Amino acid sequence: MKSFQLVVFDMAGTTVRDQHEVEHCFAQAASQTKLIVSDERILAMQGLSKRFVFETLWKEQLGEPTASELKTRVDHSYLLFTEILENHYRTQPVVPTEGCLETFAYLRKNGISIALTTGFYRKVTDIILEKLGWLTGLDEQYVGTSQTIIQVSIASDEVEHGRPQPLMIQKAMRLLNVTDPKRVVNIGDTPSDLLSGQAAQVGLNLGVVNGTHTRSQLETYPHDRFLESLGDLPGILSASAFQSLANGFTL
Repeated sequence: MKSFQLVVFDMAGTTVRDQHEVEHCFAQAASQTKLIVSDERILAMQGLSKRFVFETLWKEQLGEPTASELKTRVDHSYLLFTEILENHYRTQPVVPTEGCLETFAYLRKNGISIALTTGFYRKVTDIILEKLGWLTGLDEQYVGTSQTIIQVSIASDEVEHGRPQPLMIQKAMRLLNVTDPKRVVNIGDTPSDLLSGQAAQVGLNLGVVNGTHTRSQLETYPHDRFLESLGDLPGILSASAFQSLANGFTL
């Protein structure tokens, strides 16, 4: 199966089980720093750079704050959030989502690279990857080999703009020498994941509905199809490869 060269996965909720823990950490930091925000609003902004989310929400609450006032508020909320989040991942179990490891094995067997992108910053990304054993074999740029569990990891603080911009997907492509976005699959469980895939013009843009968002919550966002879990991915890729051969071309 040679149609696709790279699958780009989100982390929390897609490859890493998330029972809304990140939202709870965010809500706790917001409450303790007097940022008023609903659970629904936090959920809607899942997948985005967390500092960007705090900036957006503080602007909404304050109206037209001065630059210094905004920075003070954002710094306070964000610093507390990072402390809460890092403590959570250091002290609580971190496990892959249903079908994740089996799908990773399938992709490696078929020579398809695996990239992980995330709205998290590098420090907490490393805590998660270390606990899962997925950091093993990655170099200083977080690039691996065909033998490592994943081939590249990219955090939101390593690009100029996180999701919904396509820069993390595009960086993964550059690091892994993939030049054609139509040979890339993007998969995630949030609106920003799907918007990022659309912006990158990937060949397949897939939503997974057993993460932080349901099918109905994702339905209005750009997607090619939905997965009940990552275990559905091999079948979809095999079917796509067969269809491309039947049509006489390679995606």
